[in-house]
Amino acid sequence: MIEIFILSIIQGITEFLPISSSSHLILASKYFNFDNQSLSLDVSLHIGSFIAVIFYFKKDIFNFFKNKELFFKIIISSIPVMIVGYTLVKLNLIEQIRNVKIIGWTTLVFGILLYFSDKFSTAKMIKNNFNYKSALYIGFFQVLSLIPGVSRSGITITAGRFLGFKREESVKISFLLSIPTLAAVSIFGIINLSSSDNLNISLLNILSIFLSFIFSLITIKYFLKYIKNFSLNIFVIYRVVLGIIILILAYL
Repeated sequence: MIEIFILSIIQGITEFLPISSSSHLILASKYFNFDNQSLSLDVSLHIGSFIAVIFYFKKDIFNFFKNKELFFKIIISSIPVMIVGYTLVKLNLIEQIRNVKIIGWTTLVFGILLYFSDKFSTAKMIKNNFNYKSALYIGFFQVLSLIPGVSRSGITITAGRFLGFKREESVKISFLLSIPTLAAVSIFGIINLSSSDNLNISLLNILSIFLSFIFSLITIKYFLKYIKNFSLNIFVIYRVVLGIIILILAYL
């Protein structure tokens, strides 16, 4: 039970902050020897985050006809990561990059990259400047998030900042981009579960969805408030310190 609570907190917080949810889940399960880190739990955690972002942006989503061009751009921006991710899974290559040394280096390097991107002079907004070229640019950057430690949120915010979008606008783009990505991860996970004769929906799965939803919703709400007044430096510092610690432990 305590494992479900901890993993739900990790998923809910790290999925939307620029610090990498996959690396934190991998590290927590590895060093705490969690028994519940299974495919069904992983799917449940992502479903919770997916429901949270849908719930938070429900006005934008349900007002589809007004925002249909924006969502076409979001879908187009998500296509590269879906294609590459599906290919890596089918070729059984995804596990080759899920190791502690890679997580350490990516946490450190992409944290530094986030720092430099946040220093750009920015004035662009989604309403006026988020065109199809920008969507594809950010979409190709998002492919890097398939490497544990890079952070989907972190790399999309970085790309948005390099393109000149305001800090808050870059974060909103990142949140909107999470919708098709989390949907694809959830659907693909459910398909895998159904084909593996392991489709056992337990109370723990339901609890993990609920807890992940709650922590994801809280994170989305307060991260957007935080980013209106502060820079991304706190996340850069966290990544650099965490990356150095991981690398020291990995190479000892």
